[in-house]
Amino acid sequence: MMQSVSVVATVLNEAASIDRLLRSLAHQTRLPDEVVIVDGGSTDGTAEALEAFRREAPFALQVLVRPGANISAGRNAAIQAADGPIIAITDAGVRLEPDWLERLTAPFAQEPAPDVVSGFFVPEYRSLFERVLGAVSLPRLEEIDPDRFYPSSRSVALRREAWARVGGYPEWLDYCEDLLFDFALRDAGYRFAFARDAVVHFRPRVDLEAYYRQYYRYARGDGKADFWRYRHALRYGNYLIGAPLLMRLSLRHPAWLLAGGIGAYAMLRGNYRRLVPHLEGLPPSDRLKALAWVPLIRVVGDVAKMLGYPVGIWWRLRHGPSGTWPKRQL
Repeated sequence: MMQSVSVVATVLNEAASIDRLLRSLAHQTRLPDEVVIVDGGSTDGTAEALEAFRREAPFALQVLVRPGANISAGRNAAIQAADGPIIAITDAGVRLEPDWLERLTAPFAQEPAPDVVSGFFVPEYRSLFERVLGAVSLPRLEEIDPDRFYPSSRSVALRREAWARVGGYPEWLDYCEDLLFDFALRDAGYRFAFARDAVVHFRPRVDLEAYYRQYYRYARGDGKADFWRYRHALRYGNYLIGAPLLMRLSLRHPAWLLAGGIGAYAMLRGNYRRLVPHLEGLPPSDRLKALAWVPLIRVVGDVAKMLGYPVGIWWRLRHGPSGTWPKRQL
């Protein structure tokens, strides 16, 4: 018999998108036994939308207001308030497939049962830019290695006791918090499973400015958590040493332009490979525009990471997290 399941999420000023999440929860083939949502202090009508939905929800809906709480603190508060031994976690701004919860929780009834089940997530775009951004910045399903996949908290379920044992989400970290939480769960020896058909849809950032801010914050989170030193070092080397050196050599001998072209191809090849399936059905002019977006998106994202990462390191050196947390220097 399946254990009861609580779905938790955090929101902050999501009046424009909260209905998508709530309606998709209400139409699940396996309804949650309860839903707990923590509002970080919305001022745009989100709280009113939640209250209106509560009156017609086909499940128990609990809304907690925690002004100023970051996403980690909000998730911890929601899980603490939830009753179910199985906790399914998602985010505001997403739309859940109707069988999301059923597929996400099904592995818990198997033998041997996992402790953590990862779902998947796909972009739901409304513009050409969003189509390109979603395609090049997210892995495709066939690229996923279930044994090495770290779940996003857009789509994950876990045992409540696992959350408690690792101390919950790190409340000192405002971005990349779900990755650090995943590392803690793996290092504690919990068993992971991958539910490839437990899918949520989310909208990518709508323009380059929003995309830049997103990746700046992600990289700042990497610096705070001491993640991926070598990856960031390689990026600085490529842009601050490799690219200027190639430009200088190309001025002396045009043959070096070929080396630069090969380097650019190597850098962008994976992005274009992900993009190609998303070009189907587009007119030729839009396909050309989409192809042209790729290098700009890549460079803007890399610049955002190079600027955000040292800010996170500076924060860590000055403040430093309490306790011992896992690190990944890859």
